[in-house]
Amino acid sequence: MAQITRFPFTRHLRSDPSHHVLHYRRGRLVRSGRGVAYWFMPLSASVAEVPCDDRELAFLFHARTADFQDVTTQGVITYRVAAPEKVADRVDFSIDLVRGVWKQTPLEQIGHLLSQLAQQFAWDYVAHTPVRAVLAEGMDHVCEKIREGFTKHAPLAEMGLEIVAVRITGVAPSADLEKALQTPTRESIQQQADEATFQRRALAVEKERAIQENELQNKIELAKREELLIGQQGANGKRLARETADAEAIAAEAAAARQRIDGAAQAEFVRLVQTAKVEAEKGRIDIYRDLPSQVLLGLAARRFAGKVERIDHLNLGGDVLGGALTDLLEAGTKRLTTGVATSKGVS
Repeated sequence: MAQITRFPFTRHLRSDPSHHVLHYRRGRLVRSGRGVAYWFMPLSASVAEVPCDDRELAFLFHARTADFQDVTTQGVITYRVAAPEKVADRVDFSIDLVRGVWKQTPLEQIGHLLSQLAQQFAWDYVAHTPVRAVLAEGMDHVCEKIREGFTKHAPLAEMGLEIVAVRITGVAPSADLEKALQTPTRESIQQQADEATFQRRALAVEKERAIQENELQNKIELAKREELLIGQQGANGKRLARETADAEAIAAEAAAARQRIDGAAQAEFVRLVQTAKVEAEKGRIDIYRDLPSQVLLGLAARRFAGKVERIDHLNLGGDVLGGALTDLLEAGTKRLTTGVATSKGVS
């Protein structure tokens, strides 16, 4: 707002760049501009200050659709003053020359006017459209209808106002209607959720059954393989036992054969040795057979002497000693005779 400084008999006004000041003197416009600063006489002056920046106006109104359902439309209108002189002619923007504030409420008047126009433009669409269509597509259509209505409304341009933008933030039904409209969708979503739950459970059961069948097949396969393993182990054990028995039989046969061969060789050796001994003994007996008894007796005495280390006493009977002496004398005589004969023949 404008800043007014008071002095005796005069005033000084200074306005913001976004505000347009209109200075009237005796009913005539003598000064007009934005962001001006000047001196004036308060007794003969009348000043109006019109804001020229963009202003936003929020609106909220109720309407009834073609099927007699109440809906609420909420939005924002952005407007600005395009012709300050025209607006000042239609709306009172005069300010108090002491405090520098508006004497009336011009912005509220403009806002009320724009809200009613927006409600009128939106009503033309909502009143001829079912509630479902309004809720589904109402925001774009309502915004377009309001924007189009402001564009075609000539008195608004003549008044010096310009609509910058129109935004619709929501089109909502009443609480009961919204609940009723949400019920089918909610039930449908719940049915889909239940169906998904049932499908998930059925799929889980199917997967569990498949897992159990797979585990059963694995157990059966493992049992078959275990049976084959046991059979193979038994066959291997039998084969090992047979091979071991055969090896032991062969080893036993080989040992028996070796023993037989060794026994036969030993028997043959013993037979040969005994045969040789028998032959030697037989030869010796044959030798001893033709010897006289005295020789045999001497040989026996000689062998006996070889076996006996010492003779303490020797008892000879008369028969033995007499016969031995007789034999000894005969032998000596024969030896002597033989020696004499030999000597004669030599000579």
